[in-house]
Amino acid sequence: MTEVSGSDTSTARRRAVPASKPSSRVRMSAAQRREQLISIARQIFAERGFDATSIEEVAARAKVSKPVVYEHFGGKEGLYAVVVDREVRSLLDRITTALTAGHPRELLEQAALTLLTYIEEETSGFRVLVRESPLMSATGNFSSVMNDVAHQVEHILGAEFSSRGYDPKLAELYSQALVGMVALTGRWWLEVRRPRKETVAAHLVNLAWNGLSHLEPKPGLITSRKPG
Repeated sequence: MTEVSGSDTSTARRRAVPASKPSSRVRMSAAQRREQLISIARQIFAERGFDATSIEEVAARAKVSKPVVYEHFGGKEGLYAVVVDREVRSLLDRITTALTAGHPRELLEQAALTLLTYIEEETSGFRVLVRESPLMSATGNFSSVMNDVAHQVEHILGAEFSSRGYDPKLAELYSQALVGMVALTGRWWLEVRRPRKETVAAHLVNLAWNGLSHLEPKPGLITSRKPG
């Protein structure tokens, strides 16, 4: 029987184990990189707002150089505009899809619950929308989203007012008031998160609906009435 020397055995073992190849990072496609940058920027804008966010930090979190961010968006303003536009479309799509019921009270419930659900599920996106926008972005913020929603509610209220003998021209005023009430309550609930969203929606609708169901056709201010 042929013996194998110690040195031969070591050599055989070295040959049996394949040499490990250096690990190589998988390169992202341009589309993947863009999505990564948008996601990171969304989080930073939510945390710090527009002014306190820098391209340097976005690039650092993405582990890329600043020119990569500039190549995709042209600068911080361009990146911010993309983030906000996505959030605006996402929230509007949710609310538009939710407004399916025929009864006005159910529509109020759907709108309130949809906004609260968006706040719950997309907290960073909502924080981006409600933070102050840069001067060059007068549109495309939370106020503009709520205005769009109010216009949809206006059409619903206009038809309801006409059927009840109220002035349909006032539907715009009431739609702004209702949507504003829900929006401001949503901003408050963003921080406290209690009570649960279904309870908040129910109370919002309770205030709005029971107020609407007892509207005076021609209301006046008590304080402006002169004593007889």
